[in-house]
Amino acid sequence: MDLDFTDEQVEFRDEVRTWLAENKPREQRPDDAAGIREYDLGWQRTQWDGGWAGIAWPTEYGGGGLSLTQQLIWYEEYAAQGLPGIDATFVGLNHAGPTLMTRASEEQRAFHLPRILRGEAVWCQGFSEPDAGSDLASLRTRAVIDGDELVINGQKIWTSFANIADYQELLVRTDATGSKHEGITWAICDMRLPGIDVRPITTIEGGAEFCEVFYDDVRIPLSSVVGTIGDGWSVAMSTLSFERGTAFTANQVRLAKIVEDLIDFARDHLGPDGRRPAIADDQIARRLAEVRAAVASLRAMTYVGICDAMRTDTPGPRGSMLKLVYADLCKEIAALGMDIVGADALRRTSRWEPNGWVGYYYYAFSQSIGGGTSEIQRNIIGERMLGLPR
Repeated sequence: MDLDFTDEQVEFRDEVRTWLAENKPREQRPDDAAGIREYDLGWQRTQWDGGWAGIAWPTEYGGGGLSLTQQLIWYEEYAAQGLPGIDATFVGLNHAGPTLMTRASEEQRAFHLPRILRGEAVWCQGFSEPDAGSDLASLRTRAVIDGDELVINGQKIWTSFANIADYQELLVRTDATGSKHEGITWAICDMRLPGIDVRPITTIEGGAEFCEVFYDDVRIPLSSVVGTIGDGWSVAMSTLSFERGTAFTANQVRLAKIVEDLIDFARDHLGPDGRRPAIADDQIARRLAEVRAAVASLRAMTYVGICDAMRTDTPGPRGSMLKLVYADLCKEIAALGMDIVGADALRRTSRWEPNGWVGYYYYAFSQSIGGGTSEIQRNIIGERMLGLPR
């Protein structure tokens, strides 16, 4: 495997960097739900107008038809500009869109994919439930077929941006007679349907994008089912493979920037002994070197994952390795940052962490939970990559 970029790819990187620098949003992202929706969709429309939306999506679906390597370059430069890796358009672009391309009907693709790319719709994910998070197959939200409709009753939780979403990728149980992995159906849910109740959840680090969603006799047309009735587990695994693959590349680059920010801070501020710069402390210097090397290793793993993805239409279990390493590294860097910044962490912000280091420290713990816990990722790696017994 060659980790060097070609002259054409270097030229492409320069083009991306220039366009982002000239066109990225200048105003601060709002905190309120309506403002977030308008801001994120507006930025997506700017990317569409500039020809940068869906870089690696096939041209027949409105994308750029470019390579995964070019998409990687886009993510890297995107993060280098300080733009967030996850916003209200994330699920549509990185979950729903790729899943629809590989598993949906032509009618479903024709209706939804252009709206995602053009910044006309926000998607959310209705997978996790209070008693079905890591063990997703234990979900209980029930769907009964009534004529040409599914009637939904149940609850979902940790549904990011459900309060501003137009559509939801929804997993429901349509048959409880077989194994728990059977009888699950993946459907497109219009979030404006009667019977849907969305309740935002304020998290420990101050965010409010997570929501609970309740369904009371919500009627979804059978034409909104992706795949077939009862085959939702297979469709969901496609969705999660995309989520755990290259979709978080921008977050990895952002992590590298956080490390460099910490190194700069350690050079210019007193360390724990109060007598010399923090970087002069042998333990802090060693830990900074270790996390910088770990970030570089994670980048190399991502490049390997890109090469693997070029040989298959759907990402495989290797994405679980990336997610596991990324989650552990987030927590390690957050703890190191708290040790370096010290009491000043209660008030200090950075260009990468507008909510402060304390907010980032709390947020880091969620990285080993959201999108599948680290324990689940280890199971996937052990069973599907190493061939270990269940």
